[in-house]
Amino acid sequence: MRNGTEGRRSGAPSSLLRLLGPGLVTGAADDDPSGIATYSQAGAQFGYGLCWTMLLTLPFMAAIQIISATIGWQTRRGLARNLAQQQPLPVLYGLVALLAVANTINIAADLAAMAEALRLVVGGPLLVYTAGFGLVCLAAEVFIPYHRYAGYLKFSTLILLVYVVAAFSVEVPWSRVIASTVAPVLVFDRAYLLTIVAVFGTTISPYLFFWQASQEAEESRMSYRSALGDGNRPTEYGFSDISTDTWIGMVFSNLIAFFIIVTTAATLNANGVTKIETASQAAEALRPIAGDLTFALFAAGIIGTGMLAVPILAGSAAYAVAEAFGLPGSLELPVGRALGFYSIVSAATLAGVVLAAARIDPIAMLFWTAVINGIIAVPIMFAVMLIISSTKGRKAFAIPRWLVALGWLASLLMLAAVGLFAMSSLG
Repeated sequence: MRNGTEGRRSGAPSSLLRLLGPGLVTGAADDDPSGIATYSQAGAQFGYGLCWTMLLTLPFMAAIQIISATIGWQTRRGLARNLAQQQPLPVLYGLVALLAVANTINIAADLAAMAEALRLVVGGPLLVYTAGFGLVCLAAEVFIPYHRYAGYLKFSTLILLVYVVAAFSVEVPWSRVIASTVAPVLVFDRAYLLTIVAVFGTTISPYLFFWQASQEAEESRMSYRSALGDGNRPTEYGFSDISTDTWIGMVFSNLIAFFIIVTTAATLNANGVTKIETASQAAEALRPIAGDLTFALFAAGIIGTGMLAVPILAGSAAYAVAEAFGLPGSLELPVGRALGFYSIVSAATLAGVVLAAARIDPIAMLFWTAVINGIIAVPIMFAVMLIISSTKGRKAFAIPRWLVALGWLASLLMLAAVGLFAMSSLG
């Protein structure tokens, strides 16, 4: 839990660790198994040719996440409740419904990848693993209070470091990697454009906006209550804490994605393997080429990131739906006081289990998740930017102008990505 302005008063590492929270966890959740599959396919199909996307998307995803987080912290309400004050209810309900559908499909894809990764390592029944992972993720959200659960989520982000180790366990031509990152050669064919759209949609996802805004609202409410309980004046809004936390989280997220692209490019693409359908297939394909260590690291990362991402996908859907319909909802509340909220968490997770168990084509699940995320990201991002760009918003949130400009550019970037997707699909 972030404690007011304490993080800014000291440069000690312990102070930095205390202020890390929703931003770091949100960034780590962006590299979920379905994201790993997308980045692996980018590396396998185009080698190092899409490394530049991680550099390009970083400032834009950081900007929209900081803005969403600021809205949550300042208002002590999640994003859906803030959007409800600006958008007609039918529009809000439509966006929230699409978010819930996309998250459920994403949960299914992640659970399927986790189960397949575990089966690759130890063998055994896929259906049991799928159900087991789903039930463990659900139990963690339902029975562990947020103030403890947040600490577990923060610790679990360390699992992503296995992809850095994996990249350095194989031979990589770093001069080519650097050149492709800072001076890319663009190719305007359908497959290349579709992959760029998939990478953008995976990296800048709507569920991350809703999750971080809701978690900042949780942190703000707890800090406020804690200060009042101690007889103190509630701490002032700490924009620098949120900004630092979020920048670190987004840099961490894109750095991990960068190393996934590099690892798969150096192994799979370099050996003629150019088609990857799931994250677990990426791990399996690595074993004969890069050895058991790289395979084991990739498989462990798929399971670990899934355990982090599935609760966040279900939780962000629950926050959005509960806020849209005025239901009490918080991971800090016991089940008896937020039955509707936890029912939504359960429904999203269990529906994901059913979809994963049904053995629906994993490519179809990833494809439709990317399509829905890309479509709903655009109106949500523009709506968020309208909140903070209004006269009232500028006074209330005091967000720097350069950050507002980056937020608008991020919205235009996603609009362009969806436009490219539409044109390449029709072509």
